[in-house]
Amino acid sequence: MFDLLFKNAKVVDGTNSPWYIADVGVADGKIAKIGKICESEGTKVVDAKGYVLSPGFIDSHSHSDFGILRHKLNESRILQGITTELAGDCGMSPMPVTPERRALLEKYVGFLDEGIELDWTDAAGYFDKVEKNGTSVNFAMMVGHGAIRIAAMGFDDREPTPEELDKMREYTKQSMEQGCFGLTTGFIYPPGCFSKNDEVIELCKELAPYGGFYKSHMRYEGDKVMESVEDTVEVGIQAGIPVQVVHHKITGRKNWKYKGYATLAFIERARERGIDVTVDQYPYTASATTLTSTLPQWAHEGGLEKMVERLKDAETRKKITQEMREYFESDMRVWSDVFITSVPSEKNAWVKGKNIQEIADKLGKDPFDAAIDLMIEEDGTVRQLSFGMCEEDIEMIMKKPFTMIGSDGGAQPLDTNDVPHPRNYGTFPRVISHYCRERKLFSLETAIHKMTGFPAARIGLADRGVIKTGMWADLVLFDFDKIKDTPSFTKPNAACEGIKQVYVNGVLTAEDGVHTGALAGKMLRRGQ
Repeated sequence: MFDLLFKNAKVVDGTNSPWYIADVGVADGKIAKIGKICESEGTKVVDAKGYVLSPGFIDSHSHSDFGILRHKLNESRILQGITTELAGDCGMSPMPVTPERRALLEKYVGFLDEGIELDWTDAAGYFDKVEKNGTSVNFAMMVGHGAIRIAAMGFDDREPTPEELDKMREYTKQSMEQGCFGLTTGFIYPPGCFSKNDEVIELCKELAPYGGFYKSHMRYEGDKVMESVEDTVEVGIQAGIPVQVVHHKITGRKNWKYKGYATLAFIERARERGIDVTVDQYPYTASATTLTSTLPQWAHEGGLEKMVERLKDAETRKKITQEMREYFESDMRVWSDVFITSVPSEKNAWVKGKNIQEIADKLGKDPFDAAIDLMIEEDGTVRQLSFGMCEEDIEMIMKKPFTMIGSDGGAQPLDTNDVPHPRNYGTFPRVISHYCRERKLFSLETAIHKMTGFPAARIGLADRGVIKTGMWADLVLFDFDKIKDTPSFTKPNAACEGIKQVYVNGVLTAEDGVHTGALAGKMLRRGQ
């Protein structure tokens, strides 16, 4: 007998092979049989005729590190069909934690941490915390270079001493031994922005014995994007490991529709030379990060408190503002493209969902002053959403066979008063509905492969990501004609349409846009 039996499903198995009609039997949380199965053999039978049955979507770029502890139902992920997440991205991981620099790390991840107390010291402690808390999704982790650098040397804008570099190597090795899948960098954020490529190469050499890989939120995604891609590939060459360019994009209007050709051609040539480099991408023209990312790099030295002190000093603020103006002018950026998604205080709650130009006009201020004043009032913890890409580049990148899908979002509830990026809630259905069904960039088989089998192979999840006997039963049943990314920029916190059921390890976790309350997810550790 099978615990669960899907009858007459249109199986898109995650391998990029053509779809086929079959029955799929699940027992003890795993796929036990594919083929013709009698209905009497199933304890629970699902009539899947007319529906697509695919592997659960794997988010190769997640920031659920803290949200998963606060929102363990993980509605923003489950209700769009995500069953597995890889977090710890952009250099921001919740470990390692050292007592003397715990406060610095808390400030570093402040816009992500959901008010969670960092009561662990290493990956093992964090993993235990997630397991004890319970989770709706399967969860895997990378270790962040930024967190490692903070633990070893704080927010200093300098190269590490030999002793500090050795300590960083130890943290990297320990994280891999405890179950992380690789290392990430966030080169636009302090302290990652203070480091050089040689430092990262030395840490990535520690990944090679464990089969780990490297993911980079690159230093530049506009004028110097080509240099950044070259630096990322060089890490892979020197460390002897696979690398991934995360949320690959081309920013700055003057760079649209041509610089992407160069970066993609470079990646193709690298792959032809045997260098294992891949890309992940989210399907939106807007990015989302901290408002403080608009400040010059030097303003961040010493951490958030020092940064706010600089903003309060009249002469320093004048210098910062001038550099910001020059950057906006050179990148052809405008403040009307930058929207505030969340702030900690009730006093400034009215700014959520409004762009900086609107806020400035209402306050009668210059937009640069309005942005800086808001950063000061909120102690630097302001999230923003910025429109900076074009659809032509998104499609060009997405079509490449080395591009997989990653949301760059995280665990969030449906009942939030914030106005976060819709990628948190709708990334994967958007790829299917808009880019596959409507734009016809690629087949459904290719779309599913980009969000299941492909990321599973990159991460190293040998028992997930495809529909095959013996694999864990992470499954999504959906209507291809009706699936839709309902979440929008004005109302992002919504369930996607057209997804009939979502299963995690064989357990029904969502049905018709409603979470069942199941916590069937597992903490995934490398090598286990």
